[in-house]
Formats: sequence, structure tokens, C-alpha cells
Amino acid sequence: MEKHDFEKKLGQYYALIHETGSNPAALYLDNLAPSGRRSMRSLLNTAMLLLGFDDVLEQQPWHLIEFRHLADLRTILTKAGKSTNTINLTLSAMKGVLGACFSLGLISGDKWLMLREVKPVRGAKLPSGRALSKREAKAILAACKREKSALGTRDGAMIGLMLATGLRRSEVVTVQLDDYNSRNGQLNILSGKGNKQRVALIDVEWRRLIRPWLNLRGREEGYLFNPIDRGGVIANRGMSAQSLYNIVRWRSETAGVGVCRPHDLRRTYVTWLLQAGVDLNTVRQMVGHSSIETTARYDLRDDEAMRRAVKCLGLAYKKSG
Repeated sequence: MEKHDFEKKLGQYYALIHETGSNPAALYLDNLAPSGRRSMRSLLNTAMLLLGFDDVLEQQPWHLIEFRHLADLRTILTKAGKSTNTINLTLSAMKGVLGACFSLGLISGDKWLMLREVKPVRGAKLPSGRALSKREAKAILAACKREKSALGTRDGAMIGLMLATGLRRSEVVTVQLDDYNSRNGQLNILSGKGNKQRVALIDVEWRRLIRPWLNLRGREEGYLFNPIDRGGVIANRGMSAQSLYNIVRWRSETAGVGVCRPHDLRRTYVTWLLQAGVDLNTVRQMVGHSSIETTARYDLRDDEAMRRAVKCLGLAYKKSG
């Protein structure tokens, strides 16, 4: 494209953005869950830089992106050794913004259909993250309890809740006191991913970890978990997802079990259920996944589970003869 034509199209783009008051990148990001916006923004920024666009995200000329740009991006990321998941997530984010361009009338329907034809990369990777053993989980919870402080009580309750329910960190920090029935262990999750609601049931053994925090916090309405200042005063507001991330990581490291992140507690929950013989579709429902394939990726049972399965097959064959 000639420089004059490019500048003309860019001028038309900015005029239309100003006229409609809408920006495709902002429109796409605003429709994501708050917990996912930062990572998707980062992927989009990286993608546009790789394609030679170095403006801020909201001022990028998205309407100028062509099929070849997405195909080139896929090739660049593949050659850079990025994981299949990262490449496909980046392509998905790009298509999300370009879909917003179509919705705003910035690109034609024919162009949007062509852009959608850029295929994701195929491939599989080893499972990411980790699942805690029962011993490791008990070590973290015991360390919180030994501290005999408001922080230790709260952190033990939060980590216990995550191990007992597999909640996402965004769900943990938004759950309200009224969402939890301490008598029967029912927890209503009203702010799940994709605005999906579900019910989690907490066994009495896990409820014992949450009870001391409730006694300390009191029964005032509001967030179930709150920040605590240096003087031990419990604030009447919610916590951030980043704070929860830092707490889980710090508690696991100080307990001597290595680095553990909030999503590892979710992986642990899925893995423990599967180890206990719960079928995969039931586990899917319990963690709020739409796809059973997604739940399967959380299965971090070790090689011993495969050895037992192979042995069962061998015994079944032997008995049949």
C-alpha cells in the first residue's frame, strides 16, 4: 500500500472511531472477564509489535489487518517456539478485536469471513502446572494454623476453600458471606467465568478450616474474605485477585512445598476427584467447565495411575482366558 493511501485510510479510521465513540480493542477487552483482560491485552500488544504496529493498543489501525498478517503472525510465533496454546490464544484475541471491527462497521463482511479462515495450529503439550499431594496440602494448611494470627486464619480458610471446591481466584475474591451456608456447606458461585453460576458443596472436614475465619471476621454482610492491615484490623472490602495469587505462592513456598499458584489448587481439586474415581463429566460440572476436554487438561495424575490402569487391563485379559 502506498504511503498516501495508508495515511488516507488511517485518517478515515480515526474519523470513524471519533464519530462512533467506539474502539474495537476496547470493545473486545471490555467484554472479557476482568481476570482475563490483562493477559489478553499483553498478547495483543505483543502481536501488533511483531507485525510492525507500535502504537498504543486503542490507536492501532485494526481495520488494516489482512489475512496475510494473521498468517505471518502464526508463523512468527511458531518459529519463536511459543506453545500451541499461546499461539492459538493470540490468534483468538486478534480475531476477537477484528470481529469487533466488523460489528462497528470498520471492515466488510467479506473481509471478516476471510480473516476467520486463518486456522489455529495443531499440536499437544504436556500438562502445565502441578497438583499437590495430600501431604503437601496439609503442610501449607498446617503452616497457616501454626501462625496463630488473623492472616494465618484467613489464608488457611481461603486455601482450604480452594482445595475443597476448585474455585478460580476471581471467584474466591468476589464471593460474598451470604453466598455461603456454613450449616450445610453450600456455596453459591454467582460470578463464575462467562457469568455462569453454579453451586459448590463443601464437606464438613473442609468447613472446619473456614469456621475460625468466620468467627474472627464476624457475620457482617460483604465479601467473605477481606484484607487485613498491619495492626490486624479486618477491612470492610474485598481483596484483589493479585493479592490472592501472592498469598498462595508465598504460603506454599514458606511451607516448603515449592511454588504453588491459585490455579494449581484448582488442578489439585480436579486431580483428587479423578483419583477418587469420580467420573470426568461430574468433575466438569463441579468446576464449571463448558467442555469436558478442558477438564481433562486439568488431570495431573502421575504415571502410577496409568500403571494401575494397564495392570487392570492385564488382569481382565488373564481372567477372560
